[in-house]
Amino acid sequence: MKKIILSTMVLASVALLSFAPTTGKNDVTIFTVDAAKSKIDFTGSKTSDFHTGYFPVKSGSINVEGGKLVGGTFVIDVAGLKVTDGAGVDLANHLISAAFLDAMVFGQSTFTIKSVNYTRADRATVAGDLTLRGVKAPITFTTYIRSVDPVKGFFAEAFFPLDRTVFGVKYGVGNIDTDVQLAIHLYGK
Repeated sequence: MKKIILSTMVLASVALLSFAPTTGKNDVTIFTVDAAKSKIDFTGSKTSDFHTGYFPVKSGSINVEGGKLVGGTFVIDVAGLKVTDGAGVDLANHLISAAFLDAMVFGQSTFTIKSVNYTRADRATVAGDLTLRGVKAPITFTTYIRSVDPVKGFFAEAFFPLDRTVFGVKYGVGNIDTDVQLAIHLYGK
């Protein structure tokens, strides 16, 4: 008799669960970009030298679903460019001038994630649209996801070359490399 009652309870539970609503997706967690920690380092090379610096990240959001990066957008402070080598302020002023980035007109840039394809648990190919100097173009790069934790926060990095001429930055072509090496360090909380 106990077996019959137990079997009936199990069958009733299975039947009830089969009619329970299911959700197709996990809830999306949105991390706010930590502008105080996030930045984009750059290295630009020419025939006889190279220069380093960074762009601050102003704001943004990072979308995570089921512990995985799924989207987001962030704003880059082009006008806030800093040169970190000996060329200092003079080079910074030249880079934000109309000859290069035209920061008086285009003071900020945006990147919006369109797709994320995980290749490993901590690595993904990110594709999105970068708008720089008023030109919107698709870019793709590998991202290293270092942390996706509700308490510790989000942290990811990417290292890749960006062809500046796609965005109309053509000053010094032939003497200055068209690829600028970028290192994105993006934190969210």
